[in-house]
Amino acid sequence: MTLLPPTELRKVTEPPAFPSLSTRLARLINRFQPSLETVVLLLAILIGGGTGMGVVTFHYLIQLIHDLMLEDLMGIIGAWGAWTLACVPTLGGLIVGLMRWRTQDFGPGLSSLIAASQGKEIKQPLRPVTKMLAASVSLGSGASLGPEGPSVEIGANFGMLLSLVLQVSQEQQRLLLGAGAAAGLAAGFNAPIAGVFFALEVVMGATSFATSAVSVVLLAAVVAALIAQIGLGAQPAFALPLYQVRSPLELPIYLGLGLGASLVSLAYKESIRLAKACFAGQVPILGFLGKIPRHIHPIIGGVIVGVVALYYPQILGIGYGTVQAMLQDVEFSLPLLIVLLVVKLLTTAISTGSGFVGGLFAPAMFLGASFGSAYAKIVALIAPAIGAQMAAPPAYAMVGMAAVLAASVRAPLTSILMLFELTRDYRIVLPLMAAVGLSVWLIERIKPNSNSNSNLQQIGLSELKDEKTEMLQEILVEDAMLTCPKKLSTTLGILDAAKEMIRDRCHSALVINEAEKLVGIISLEDINRSLRLGQNYQNLPAEIQSNLSNQTLLDICTTEVLYAWRDEPLSEALDRMALRGLHQLPVVARDNHEHILGLLEKEQIALTCSLAVTHQAIHQYLSARPLTDAIAKH
Repeated sequence: MTLLPPTELRKVTEPPAFPSLSTRLARLINRFQPSLETVVLLLAILIGGGTGMGVVTFHYLIQLIHDLMLEDLMGIIGAWGAWTLACVPTLGGLIVGLMRWRTQDFGPGLSSLIAASQGKEIKQPLRPVTKMLAASVSLGSGASLGPEGPSVEIGANFGMLLSLVLQVSQEQQRLLLGAGAAAGLAAGFNAPIAGVFFALEVVMGATSFATSAVSVVLLAAVVAALIAQIGLGAQPAFALPLYQVRSPLELPIYLGLGLGASLVSLAYKESIRLAKACFAGQVPILGFLGKIPRHIHPIIGGVIVGVVALYYPQILGIGYGTVQAMLQDVEFSLPLLIVLLVVKLLTTAISTGSGFVGGLFAPAMFLGASFGSAYAKIVALIAPAIGAQMAAPPAYAMVGMAAVLAASVRAPLTSILMLFELTRDYRIVLPLMAAVGLSVWLIERIKPNSNSNSNLQQIGLSELKDEKTEMLQEILVEDAMLTCPKKLSTTLGILDAAKEMIRDRCHSALVINEAEKLVGIISLEDINRSLRLGQNYQNLPAEIQSNLSNQTLLDICTTEVLYAWRDEPLSEALDRMALRGLHQLPVVARDNHEHILGLLEKEQIALTCSLAVTHQAIHQYLSARPLTDAIAKH
């Protein structure tokens, strides 16, 4: 890992945030030329230490504001009547609204920072301190959100700021961002392993598993968790009961829990999307909300949350106390659990849509615990014989927490490891994996992730995420295919075919018969495999060796091939490649699969997309040039 690439090779998307500090650091690093291990250790300590202290400060601010509003203020106005409880979230909304009016926005979210690390320009200034204060007020005054999202963003902002100061490359910027996010989650949940996997699974896209990359993330998470334990205590976020395995027959019941968790997660995400659309004025019935200034929206949200809290105070704030009660098997009636599930879902959507600042992890865990407890009670009520063989509701609440969280954030490994770290009980892993795996699989089937860039990752262009993904729908196969691919006869020997492909420097070739019709496809891997096989059987009888040496391409080529059509988008062809892990597809006529039109290879797709990006940049440059020249003349 070269920390500072040559200036002429760096991709500069904006001027350095701290030019003088950046220059001094660059000179210092270039002067001493520290080893890779030293750089890794230094960055990990900086990110982990800064994030850990930021998260500890954030939690103390939440507690301070909570004490001021829900303890001191309510102690003064509470004598006026129970209705005064609604004043606390309203006051919080007023303060957040004033902050929005003063600053307009609180800086980019985690998704924007991830996009920036993949090449997209940051359009909002980084305001981590302002966002932390807004989140503290939101959570301390009772907004139905969680602290983990802001904790992750504290670390991510710190990593991004450090990358801007050091002027590192895009790849290293993504690494520092992932290390910051891992440190934030590790400190917020006291779960360093889950923090590492969150960074690798969500922030970095599970594509950076080099030793140096993982080292930075691991060390940052450990340092942040250590500082959080010193500042906040070593206890985990929840004190969970011991998990009991009553019967192996419970596994199908946990699968049913995973099915329900996927539906809860879907309702959760859709309600948040709908709430944001309502406050933006995009829903016809509530179009008037879009005409109200944005800094008034938190006050409206605070009023709604406050009124609901008069009847169900459990939904106020982070909600860990209520979740803890569910996990300790405090008696909650089935109707109350269902009502809390629905009300918490709606108030979380309203809190987010109206402009309060907070995370969605804690509400998802609240919903999962409520649903898991209710699910266990419903099963026991419907089938008492099965209920006698089931674990207590807290076990299902624990698994429900992880299943809803995993389906909500599309991070199954993070959710499994997080709950495992919280319970420290290996026996829960089997039902946990079953429920989480099914919930994530179902949510992907019901609502595929539209932000997935797996196609671009296949061809090494993951930096083209977001609007550039439309390029794969716009470019046709005929624009990227080789029109004169290498063709080899079915009767050609393997050794002769290998020599021809070496001579013509081609990775794959189409295998044709005497009538020049497509029979199959052959690659260098297929030929190398056959040659190694022949080398391994040198000690066999002469007759068998003769049969191996007389093999032709027809004997080893892939005859069950998938095809591409010249008039289809590249995205559809790439999906077909991913289905079988292929690197090339023959392009044939739709009405005759034996009629060859060309060959589509991943390398050519990558080149075509890169050329299209360059062509678009040239077009934008030429379009803007007359205006620039006119300004220069004046």
